[in-house]
Formats: sequence, C-alpha cells, structure tokens
Amino acid sequence: MPPATAQILIVIRDQSERVARVADEILARLTAQAEWEVVGVVTTDQIDSRAEFSLVVAVGGDGTILRTCRQLGQWQRPVIGINLGRLGFLTDLSPDEFLQRLPEIARGDYQIASHLMFSCRHRHADGSVETHLGLNEVALLAGGSLQLLEVELSIDGERVTSFRGDGLLISTPVGSTAHSLAAGGPILRQDLEAFVVTPVCPHALTDRPLVDGAECTYTLRAPTAHPGVMLVVDGQIKTPFANADVAEIRRADVSFQLVRLRGHSYYNMLHRKLGWAGHPNG
Repeated sequence: MPPATAQILIVIRDQSERVARVADEILARLTAQAEWEVVGVVTTDQIDSRAEFSLVVAVGGDGTILRTCRQLGQWQRPVIGINLGRLGFLTDLSPDEFLQRLPEIARGDYQIASHLMFSCRHRHADGSVETHLGLNEVALLAGGSLQLLEVELSIDGERVTSFRGDGLLISTPVGSTAHSLAAGGPILRQDLEAFVVTPVCPHALTDRPLVDGAECTYTLRAPTAHPGVMLVVDGQIKTPFANADVAEIRRADVSFQLVRLRGHSYYNMLHRKLGWAGHPNG
C-alpha cells in the first residue's frame, strides 16, 4: 500500500520524441493529482538509487527495466513498466492503460512480485575482478572469435560437464523468456527460485538445458577461448573473456520488485505475448 502521497520517479529509455511525449503526458497527469509527488524524470544512467522515492515508472521496453534495476543496485523499489518497445514481458502496460488505471494504483490495488536477480563475478587472469548485478542472464559467447567455444561448467564447486558450441547461458526465471528461450531453453515461472543453464547451438545433441537451484554457485571457464569471446550480462554489459578468466554466478542479495495489476498475471502475459491461442475448436 503506497503512502498518502506516493513519491514517483519516472525513468525514460532515452530522449527520443516518442518517449518524451509519453513521459510528458504521464508527468502532466500525475502532477495534476494530489496522490502523487513526482521527484524527477530521468534516463536510466541518471538514477540516484539513494534518493527518496517509493515507486518507479519505467517508460520504454524491457531493456529499460534491465538498466533500471541494475542502477537501483542495493536499493530496489517497486517498478511499473510502460511498454514502448516490442514484446514487453516486463513492461506490460500500454501508456493508455497506465493512465486509465492510475486510481487503482493510487489505492495500492496491485501486487508486488519479487524476482530473482543474480550477481556475476568476473575474475580476470591479471587478478582484477568485476562484479555485475543482473536480472535476465549471463551469456558466455563465442562472439567475434568466430570459432567453436568450449565452456566448462561447475556447480557448487563440482564439475558438471563442458559444452562445445556458440556459448552458454545462465538465466533467471525472468530471463528464461529472453535469450534462453530463443536458444531452446524452457520457460520458468517468474517466481521460481532456480536458474536455467542453456547451451547455445551445442555441437553435441545430448547437450540439453539444465535447471538447478537458486542457492547454487555456477562457475564458467573457457580454457581454450580465442580472442573475441565475450561475457555478456543482460545483453547490455559486454566484457572480453580470456582463457584464464573465471565467471561465478550466484543469487544476488536483492530482488527485482515488479508491480502487477489485476488482469496481468504471468500466464495471461504469456498468452498475449507469445500468441498462445490454443488449438481451434471443432
């Protein structure tokens, strides 16, 4: 339930004309009502995660959500996504529907779904370490090497196997409908506590997706990696990965908080976004 006056941060994808027009319309509606206090309109790289606000309205696509929750870092807030992109698994509301449903949002007539996030620790051969927070997936990809990539997977310190192909994905349930789905991985319900390991174009027919627990630590190595191999976080952070590098993926200390309105259940969303119309009757 939001406070009597909810403090709103509007986060926009970019400064393009279309996004600015929608943001201005939302800003005008919110500032005209006593229930709302808009503390700012910012792009994702301008987010001050420690500022005072209780709700984020993200205007763009799922990429805007991914950047927003990463910028929020250890100070996650509930996020409402307004879709100006394509599919919009996370940005599920149109601008018109958001404006129409403002009264129920003001009443707190919604659910907040907490979703698994991950921390990816990339240890370089020179001893330096980068740590990234993410929501969708970590991808270790052959990329510009243009050669078969062998990825060694260990879970909780136990060697599982090695995968030869175009790469390997470690995805959250939210990320299971992104790159992992395109690579033939399963769809996981978004509130599951699990990761899915999905090979990308594997060379062996027996290499299949694997689902394991959210409390596990997933370690990736590529001992024969050629120049051009990349470690990619949420499709947005891209770092070269050398043959002596190590990536460790584990559950983050924080969770992504997604606002779900009535009529926007998970399976309802899949039905609409994936065209699950079912078989014709008769």
